[in-house]
Amino acid sequence: MTKTRLILGLLLLFGAGMMGNQWLQTMPEANAAQARAASSNPQRPPFALPDMTGVSRHIKTWDGKVLVINFWATWCGPCLREIPAFIELQKKYAAKGVQFVGVAFDDLEAIEGFIATSKIKFNYPILVGEDEAMTIAAIYGNTIGALPYTVIIDRTGKIIHGQIGEMSRRAAEDVIKPLL
Repeated sequence: MTKTRLILGLLLLFGAGMMGNQWLQTMPEANAAQARAASSNPQRPPFALPDMTGVSRHIKTWDGKVLVINFWATWCGPCLREIPAFIELQKKYAAKGVQFVGVAFDDLEAIEGFIATSKIKFNYPILVGEDEAMTIAAIYGNTIGALPYTVIIDRTGKIIHGQIGEMSRRAAEDVIKPLL
């Protein structure tokens, strides 16, 4: 286990406690990340990662779309709870130019094993980030390295919203709808 994964795992274990999600939502660092993303509307930083087939996918692939990037891991309970809502929203808004992209903090073998045994059936691309996913998440505003982390980007490539912790369907939809 890499040092990065160990640190991330410890953070998630702490966050998964009785008040973990509430703790993440009230932390000054978490709120600061959300505020930075929402108030300054920085341009989306470029990155490329391989998808499940090994093909390198650059973020510019989805230029012109409302983009929802969800950083997650197969071992993250809150991540797995929010994914079904993202699948539903992808289906509902795909024709209106919304694209969800998952960036997994796992290696390909772990993701393939998860997909093979899970009831979750992704309808959006999953990029294999491993340790590089943490660096990308930090560049996108996740300064505390917590999961899940979701970023919503408008059609011009500006970061509109960043959220540390589990995101509900309603919260995601409230940010997405005005961007359609």
